[in-house]
Amino acid sequence: MCGRFALTTNEAELVEEFSITGVSSSRDPLPANWNIKPTEEIYIIRHGESESNSRELTHVSWGLIAPWSKSESDAVKSQSQAINARSESIHEKPTFKRAFSRSRCLIPATGYYEWATELGRYKTKQPVFISRDDSRNLAFAGIYDRWISPQGVVRESAAIITREAVEPLATVHHRMPLFLPQSTWSDWLSPDITDVHDVRSLMNVEKPADHLRFWPVRDLVNSIRNNGPELIDKIELGEPETLF
Repeated sequence: MCGRFALTTNEAELVEEFSITGVSSSRDPLPANWNIKPTEEIYIIRHGESESNSRELTHVSWGLIAPWSKSESDAVKSQSQAINARSESIHEKPTFKRAFSRSRCLIPATGYYEWATELGRYKTKQPVFISRDDSRNLAFAGIYDRWISPQGVVRESAAIITREAVEPLATVHHRMPLFLPQSTWSDWLSPDITDVHDVRSLMNVEKPADHLRFWPVRDLVNSIRNNGPELIDKIELGEPETLF
């Protein structure tokens, strides 16, 4: 799964990297964040409404709001349970299946954190930071949806799609985000592809852990109060870990 991630790239850099043609003018740019937590605002890239191949950059709340939520408190509660959607069952789950067929997105990330659970070189619950081995951002496969509160407030939210981990990440945790290569981005974002079989085929990535690297980090990420580049500093195993 993915429960914390980082994005330190600014809007202009995202526009260039993901060939974005439009930026939502109704929202202020998000600051660099090394410790993004569920229900926070995150950037997503989705199909734009102006042209057939356009891409829009906007931000939404992390954690998909269940479509049947009756109140704001229901919506927030449902978000905490839907930050990730399993690729194996996303097309069947009531919370996710509508968004999966019609409103998919990319979620950019500098990297993400995982806590070791598998037998390997890391102790259990050792935080690890995973990123690309080049200067590019990760592109998580995601879904988004729109919910309208009883008071008429429109809230957009998104979830990250996860899959079974493969080597070398399988030595850290048994799940990993679904990373999409650039060659699939246009089809993934396309509102014209709605058949469940066709959409699921887009998740069959040949080398799902290609270009990834990871290293152990301190326990700083465990506290939402901590935020800064020191969170992703590599540590040597056996080094005393402290929040100070």
